Amino acid sequence: MRTQFWFCLITAFMLTGCQSSSRYAQHSDSAPTFVYDEPTYTNAEPKYEPYKAFNSRPYEVLGKRYFPLQTGKGYEATGFASWYGQKFHGHLTSNGETYDMFAMTAAHKTLPLPSYVKVTNLENGKTAIVRVNDRGPFHDNRIIDLSYAAAKKLGYHQNGTTKVKLEVIYFDENNQVTVGNGPTVSYQQYAGLTPQTPDADTTASAEDIYIQVAAVSDETRAQSVSTLLSNLYNVPAITPLIDNIYKLRLGPLRDKFKVQLLLEDLKKNGYPGAYQIRENL
Repeated sequence: MRTQFWFCLITAFMLTGCQSSSRYAQHSDSAPTFVYDEPTYTNAEPKYEPYKAFNSRPYEVLGKRYFPLQTGKGYEATGFASWYGQKFHGHLTSNGETYDMFAMTAAHKTLPLPSYVKVTNLENGKTAIVRVNDRGPFHDNRIIDLSYAAAKKLGYHQNGTTKVKLEVIYFDENNQVTVGNGPTVSYQQYAGLTPQTPDADTTASAEDIYIQVAAVSDETRAQSVSTLLSNLYNVPAITPLIDNIYKLRLGPLRDKFKVQLLLEDLKKNGYPGAYQIRENL
């Protein structure tokens, strides 16, 4: 009985997510009231992560029972987003992690944990990609609770809520990707961009982004490798001659999220020194 009691107590503690509780030193939530280094507001990087089984069980909060989804694949929703900040900063999330209001994370009532979600602010068109690792918000008129940083990236941190569209970015074990209720594509297809593809992740700068893969002195080798990678990832490639060295670069690209995916894949496949640069060539 004692073991069962402690299990129930711990489960209830973790499911509190971003709801009010006496365990918080701060009575009402707020933006940071202390001096802090401005976050980078870099999107969470979607990848395959197995769901945690203990977060798939039905649970009850404030007299209402919730039934978590068994998969986030194909999930889309439109509704109001709120945000949570300093009151919960440093406390455990429902996923057993420490909540960081400066990280790109979120709370959702029924999505599997962890899940990655593209959030679009329908009031201004701004987007953010967050990792859902918490439960909440437990209000009928809200569909997601974003971290303070994510709310600031979306431009509504000075308001309580904003209307958003949610699209789960689902990775399976084979690195197949499904965004919202769109088609399932390969990692290479999802990471690849052509020059005509519009920027799906709006940023403050319209600078072109390039990925420098290598620097070689042999022009024939530079052209050969650039052609190979360009065809493999379905992205343009250039080999400018700078200081008598051919810089093998993929781009131009505009979507930061897809740049991150492409960088990760290159580093796993023989190009650990690949890095991104911003330059108008």
